[in-house]
Amino acid sequence: MRTASRHARSSRILLLAAAGWGGFAGVAAAQSQKGPEAAVEVADVIVTAALYGVSHRATVIATDVLDEKALAVAPASSLGDLLAGRPGLRSTSFAPGASRPVIRGLSGPRVQVLSNGIGLIDASSISPDHAVATDPAEASRVEIIRGPATLVYGGSAIGGVVNIIDDRVPTELPDGGLSGVVSSQVSSVDDGRSLFGRVTVGAGPFAFNIDGVRRKTDDYDIPSPSISRRLAEAEGIDRGPGGTQANSYTDLTTWGVGGSYIGSKGFLGVSYKDTRSEYGTVAEPTVFIDLDQTREDVRGEYRFDEGPFKAIRGAYGHAEYAHTEFEGPGEPGTVFNSDGQEVRFDLVQRDRNGWNGAVGVQGLSRTFEAVGAEAYIPSVDIEETGLYTVQRFDRGGLGFEGGLRFDRRTLKARPLGETEQLERQFDNWSASGAVFLRPAPGLFLGLSLARNERAPSEVELFANGLHVATAAYETGDVDLESEKVTTLEATAHYDKGRFSGDLHLYGSKYDGFIDERPTGESFDADGELFPIYQFVQTGADFYGFEAEGAYALWESGARKLSLEGAADYVKADTDLGPAARIPPYSVTARLAWTSKPFDAAVEVRRVGEQDEVAEGELQTDSYTLVNLSGAWRPLADRNVTIFAEARNLTNEEAREHVSFLKDIAPLPGRNLRVGLAYRF
Repeated sequence: MRTASRHARSSRILLLAAAGWGGFAGVAAAQSQKGPEAAVEVADVIVTAALYGVSHRATVIATDVLDEKALAVAPASSLGDLLAGRPGLRSTSFAPGASRPVIRGLSGPRVQVLSNGIGLIDASSISPDHAVATDPAEASRVEIIRGPATLVYGGSAIGGVVNIIDDRVPTELPDGGLSGVVSSQVSSVDDGRSLFGRVTVGAGPFAFNIDGVRRKTDDYDIPSPSISRRLAEAEGIDRGPGGTQANSYTDLTTWGVGGSYIGSKGFLGVSYKDTRSEYGTVAEPTVFIDLDQTREDVRGEYRFDEGPFKAIRGAYGHAEYAHTEFEGPGEPGTVFNSDGQEVRFDLVQRDRNGWNGAVGVQGLSRTFEAVGAEAYIPSVDIEETGLYTVQRFDRGGLGFEGGLRFDRRTLKARPLGETEQLERQFDNWSASGAVFLRPAPGLFLGLSLARNERAPSEVELFANGLHVATAAYETGDVDLESEKVTTLEATAHYDKGRFSGDLHLYGSKYDGFIDERPTGESFDADGELFPIYQFVQTGADFYGFEAEGAYALWESGARKLSLEGAADYVKADTDLGPAARIPPYSVTARLAWTSKPFDAAVEVRRVGEQDEVAEGELQTDSYTLVNLSGAWRPLADRNVTIFAEARNLTNEEAREHVSFLKDIAPLPGRNLRVGLAYRF
């Protein structure tokens, strides 16, 4: 699906980008070392929330982090499934091979998934059966932003941001000249096998990285028939025998290489990644998908000795993506192609008496193409440009933070069989402001107000065809206007003594919320009727909360017994009724033991019934999951970890309400997962 000319063009683009960065070469010194203003410990600083870095307990922005240690022992799964269950997060759970994060009930184009701050340039937001073109095992760190408070990554991030940060372009020389991680695991519920490795080697001022992921699973076991009780009753059909979820297998291979020149004032590096994934769609028993993406990146930073700015950072990414749907062995059907590039430059201000900030520019050029019988979206050329600034003033007891962004998005569609090209251009402004104070030791309180605008996506504007993945005929509206939302959010962090906790209360009011609603008519596809859905605009109100906390019941040195808890809730109503696929409340309780050689935890998670549903949507039953986990570090240096997890011990039938497939595909049944990780 890729031609030599396309490869040549991408190579020229990469070389031009590298040449443009050539001025950074002068940053190198004969002896490489960290600059005097190098970043503080990453364990406490969220770079996605603010380009200048900010502690997650010192910002009004709702953040969450998975670091390298946690990722090394995390379940081998796609991104959405890995993050599901964290406060405010769920998964689209379309299939084990294709799951995308859902944040505060929002998904698709409203949630930005990034790779080192640059868009994935895939088609995962087009449809829930499209996989995210990156695997969490590649990451050294995953940062999640809940809500629209960050303006650095575009007005489209109205629901939140997930930033997958890897070490493919090294930014520091490895200690001792060598560092890395190797992790392997197996799972019983799907006969899963996974292996991941990453190695970074230093040679003088240069650092080189190589990494790879190999994961393979069979159809997973289910604790009940695949058809839900509610669907069987509604349509008068038999639920079937259960046993395994048909066509839920996965087969993933991804590898990458990169290298950097690292000096006393910065770095300059390039990388290449190849991702190939095959997975069953679950929705159709004989259809499987082949995903193929190649990606090149250039990243760099230069740190100034003096002046108003402490650093300039830049990143460029180019990717070619193909998603091919096979109706059976050797029978390729519809193909979705995406070819694009994104670039950004950021100037980070020097800290002056508690004042931090950054200004930047971002540009995107992407061509999306759909070919085949189920190409329900025409080919589209997309151009985006963004200008932004984020600022923060912190004098200890009182502070302010906020930002401003302007985006211009242009979409040009070429519908099949039509002579005229459809074009829409959107100019959007987004802004946020917040005040915070620290009235007592360990206590942080904040209040933020954000106003965001999001341009409609290519699907919302131009869709016109049968979308088998959602079992509907989808119709866009080329006259849609930008979606606008105003969000008020209150934040509290507390960390002192035996107790730590976080609380976020939010309310969002939408003007022109883009919703997909049934028209009441049907489309006849060879004798099978599919409901016709139309994208419309309406008013909407979202409100909810996320809370988590931990209390040390007993502590002595490195040994600690903690009681942990988390809860979230979101309610969403539109002028046309309840919004579709809004997750019900969840409550999680966890008893955890930590020590140098051994960790263990027992967890109980309760997810409520969802009985407030949109037209055409069935209610979803509540469920309770019981999980056990443990990790043992048998060696004195504790770099080797043997880990195990028993998930869904009671083999409970659980269905994710936000999933299009919830009534034909329950979540996996009882699962035992064991593995080994070595970090060096």
